[in-house]
Amino acid sequence: MERKIAREFRHKVEKCIDNEAEKDYLYDVLRMYYQSMNLPVFVGDLKLVINDPFRLPLFDAIRPLIPLKHQVEYDQLTPKRSRKLREVKLDRTHPDGLGLSMRGGLEFNCGLFISHIMKEGQADNAGLQIGDELVRINGYSISSCTHEEVINLIRTKKIVSIKVRHIGMIPVKSCEDEPLKWQFSDQFVSETADGKSSVAGLASAGGREMKEKKVFISLVGTTGLGCSISSGPSQKPGIFISNVKPGSLSAEVGLDVGDQIVEVNGEDFTNLDHKEAVRVLKGSRSLTITIVAGAGRGLFMTEDERLTEQRRRELERQELLRQKKHAMETNKIVKEQQEKERMRKMENSQKVAEEEERYRREVEKISSQEEKIKKDWDEDWGRKEEPKSVKPPVPKTQRSPTAKNKQDGANTFSERSNKQKYVEDFDPYTMFSADQIAGKDVRLLQIKKEGDLDLAVEGGIESPIGKIVVSTVYDGGAADKHGGIVQGDEILAVNGKILTDVTLTEAQATLMKAWNKGGDWIDLVIAVSPLKEYDDEVTLF
Repeated sequence: MERKIAREFRHKVEKCIDNEAEKDYLYDVLRMYYQSMNLPVFVGDLKLVINDPFRLPLFDAIRPLIPLKHQVEYDQLTPKRSRKLREVKLDRTHPDGLGLSMRGGLEFNCGLFISHIMKEGQADNAGLQIGDELVRINGYSISSCTHEEVINLIRTKKIVSIKVRHIGMIPVKSCEDEPLKWQFSDQFVSETADGKSSVAGLASAGGREMKEKKVFISLVGTTGLGCSISSGPSQKPGIFISNVKPGSLSAEVGLDVGDQIVEVNGEDFTNLDHKEAVRVLKGSRSLTITIVAGAGRGLFMTEDERLTEQRRRELERQELLRQKKHAMETNKIVKEQQEKERMRKMENSQKVAEEEERYRREVEKISSQEEKIKKDWDEDWGRKEEPKSVKPPVPKTQRSPTAKNKQDGANTFSERSNKQKYVEDFDPYTMFSADQIAGKDVRLLQIKKEGDLDLAVEGGIESPIGKIVVSTVYDGGAADKHGGIVQGDEILAVNGKILTDVTLTEAQATLMKAWNKGGDWIDLVIAVSPLKEYDDEVTLF
């Protein structure tokens, strides 16, 4: 069983991971876990290599390798995986919005995932979780939809029907030139949730943590917003705040560089050009602005911020390499110790074999010397006996078959008395209760394994007979040569296994297993049948 589990685990690793270095790292952290038995560290190391939704099945493949005492904690530390779809319905006209943010889309080469849940909002009350993947919206599959297309699909109905399945991971992309990464939802919550921000609606950009919020600004008696806006690049269209003056009205209401403006006074800014956006912002003395915080922060990151981010990523990479190097060194030490142990065992086994061979030769030498001495003594001092007269051989009478043809009660009794071979000092009460053997002549037979047993049985606990009895003893078989068992005898036990309450199939399997197992003898405990015509005693329906 353990070999089968290990084989299935290796097959799953080969299927999910292409990189040989990552495979080695996975095996190394598994070996280190067996040495330290530190489960939280082990799960944290696993998440460094199981960093993609397609690799999540590895958590299930690793679980059988975890000791039973750690499996409950292992389930708590690893993401809960489910293939089932669940459907929730949300009211888009609710004052607090849908109460969730999402990220991803076709343009990011991934699905749509819930990245934030507003506490006690609609989505939270409906049971949605961070890391849920959106599969269908309003009955339509969104597997080939961009982020904007999904937003527009949500806006088509007042009551939004959403089908999701829990994955437990979220796509993460910190800047435009960085490839898409994945982060576990539990890590994401612990790193981003601050308990103060709220999500009033649905975010409209993918690949980042986005928080949509509305701000109300009155420009009466002021010199302006105190911020600048810019249009996003072709791969990320939209209107973004590119600069905020310190101490300005925009800074006071919480606007920041990189925030995306999605709506002003009810007018959609998603596909608006820069000139029209400026006109709308300057066309009213009171503005209700809906923004997605930080949606375009990577577009306006300073050089220092870029360098800091690069240094952070480099430190993470170096730490992963350090852990891998440590794991490889540990693995090398373990392999060296295993090789030394293997060589030691090989040397010991070789010494034992040599000692046994030397002992065998010594015994043979001593035996040959004893034989020679005995032969010499017999030749010199042995008594000369007169040769005995040779008697003519007496022809043997042919034995009648015992099993293939039915015998009458007298012949059966005569044959049993001539051929009976059983253990004289056997005490049946050491194996059976008084009720099981009451009124029975119980005997222990030791049949030598020569050829086939050639013994047929019938009955069983489910049959009208209610016990296992001998139906046929075939000529020339081991049972026939032994001579201690005949048709009608009840078989009570085989090699110590009691058969008083088993089915016919189980009894046949037990007999076959005992006969094919190692050893030169098979032990049968029987209850001798009384003198009767066996076939007349039972009527089968």
